[in-house]
Amino acid sequence: MTTRVEALTEAHLPALRALFDASSSTCFCRYWHFVGTKNDWLDRCANRPEENAAELEGAVRAGDPGARGLVALDDQGAVVGWMKLTPRDAVPKLKALPVYRSLDLGDGATTYSIGCLLVRPEARSTGVARALIEAAPRFAREWGARAVEAYPRRSAEPLHAEEAWQGPERLYLETGFEAVVDVAPYPVYRKNL
Repeated sequence: MTTRVEALTEAHLPALRALFDASSSTCFCRYWHFVGTKNDWLDRCANRPEENAAELEGAVRAGDPGARGLVALDDQGAVVGWMKLTPRDAVPKLKALPVYRSLDLGDGATTYSIGCLLVRPEARSTGVARALIEAAPRFAREWGARAVEAYPRRSAEPLHAEEAWQGPERLYLETGFEAVVDVAPYPVYRKNL
């Protein structure tokens, strides 16, 4: 399978919706923007996922930098992967997390964050995540970034696909990202542009 990576546009929204549905992912990449408790978030994902879908679609249509991302398309043009790729300042919840709160990660306006990676279940382990990670620096540079950061989860045990929603750590290492904060279970990787 050949994978083509493009910047998310409004035209991709129906296919992106299909990707989230096929992956049983009810978050629609709104975790970083949700205000409320963890239980409120879990309730919303379980009982009101349409709110998440509508928020994502609205943010994309409005040109919100917090909704920026990349889509991976297969040979037939179907969306088989998604990466949230936004200025770190557009996802203040990230910096507010206890694990990152005390870190001096530098300029959040020109550092783009890989907020999540989602690959269609039947396309996993076919190079889709790698294609998205490899494309991220090029698109981020075009959007004015000076660096791209990733926040994969590190575990001594193999992670289930749903637990590696910020991407597999090994792919960042294999694609030239360097650890700038090497703390388990949440290291920070960066690629300067």
